[in-house]
Amino acid sequence: MTKKILILPGDGVGPEIVAQAEKVLLFLIEQGKLSVKLEHGLIGGCAIDETGSPLPDETLKKARHSAAILMGSVGGPKWDNVDRAIRPERGLLAIRSELALFANLRPAYLFPQLVEASTLKKDVVSGLDIMIVRELTGGIYFGMPRGIRELDDGQREGFNTLVYSENEIKRIARVAFETANKRRGRLCSVDKANVLEATELWREIVNDMAKEYEAVELQHMYIDNASMQLVKEPKQFDVILTTNMFGDILSDLASMLTGSIGMLPSASLAENGTGMYEPVHGSAPDIAGKNIANPLATILSLSMLLRFSLGEEKLAKKLEQAIDLVLTDGFRTKDIYSKGMKSIGTNEIGDEVIKALTSLLV
Repeated sequence: MTKKILILPGDGVGPEIVAQAEKVLLFLIEQGKLSVKLEHGLIGGCAIDETGSPLPDETLKKARHSAAILMGSVGGPKWDNVDRAIRPERGLLAIRSELALFANLRPAYLFPQLVEASTLKKDVVSGLDIMIVRELTGGIYFGMPRGIRELDDGQREGFNTLVYSENEIKRIARVAFETANKRRGRLCSVDKANVLEATELWREIVNDMAKEYEAVELQHMYIDNASMQLVKEPKQFDVILTTNMFGDILSDLASMLTGSIGMLPSASLAENGTGMYEPVHGSAPDIAGKNIANPLATILSLSMLLRFSLGEEKLAKKLEQAIDLVLTDGFRTKDIYSKGMKSIGTNEIGDEVIKALTSLLV
């Protein structure tokens, strides 16, 4: 049976960057390297405009029958005044929850050609290769009760609940330990166990599970120290395990180590093998439609899709090599441009990736 890939371009720059990854997918299909069926759907603000919901039933139905989902980005100022319950971001949170995409893998890898694009010193970031494992369907983003209420004195109060069950912690910790086992054998679990009981339990369970992984060196850091250490000495990290909110923050911080948030892909995985793949960055509506957005994070997300959902390890490596060649040849979008490089647009860098991939598949 032919596997289905659902494409959800989303909002802002989403359609532009996803179009480049889709070009690569279609090229691989045309070359006989892949046998998959592509479907399309709506999510986020564009879905609200079309259907009134940030995650239409039709999209969710297609997602449930897909081997993988390739997504762009959601949201933008256009929908800031929409009712909180149906804002674009609710569609993203809902699809993660409905498909049980609990494990978010966010690699922060610095291509050698982009050392100068990082805002940190060359000796600090050269050779950077970190994997952030973020719990994605629990924590404060999903905890109940939540809301905004009016108190007796007339003041309004916003409230959210941070909660993690033992099973939620165990399953994401296992992903992190297994990932560290396959890399350099070091795992740093990031929490705030000194003041948050939910992460006190987190630390306790991670320590218990470490007994099953004697080859993995485990350490713990509080989120504030981990943030500082990522800037001070980022290469000390191999795999970082953390909660939903802390992972959201740390991965954006790590993006600047690599030169641009436009270079960071991600994979969100369920226990049954389903995966959703998307760039870490947002919808960037201020540059939408200008052919200047960096699509490489989305194309790298496609590489993760090939690897994790389709089992196409060789093709994934070829695609990563193609991106490496494009950067070696000096092609850059605006966000990673430096003097002496060749500044090109979103569409053009997608074309260059296909040219490089063509040479590698001969």
